[in-house]
Amino acid sequence: MTDQQLALQAVSEAQCILNEYLQPRPHDNERILDRLVEVLERPGLIIAVSRLQQRSSL
Repeated sequence: MTDQQLALQAVSEAQCILNEYLQPRPHDNERILDRLVEVLERPGLIIAVSRLQQRSSL
């Protein structure tokens, strides 16, 4: 999977999690935040985003 694909997948997953949070029903805010952090702190994603940032600054 390319760096761009990894980043897009993570953004898509994060959007789904945030959409769940925005639903007008009771939810476990701590669990939602944990899931969001889990997606955004994946080692592969962190590396991919770092490479993308390096390429964009050249």
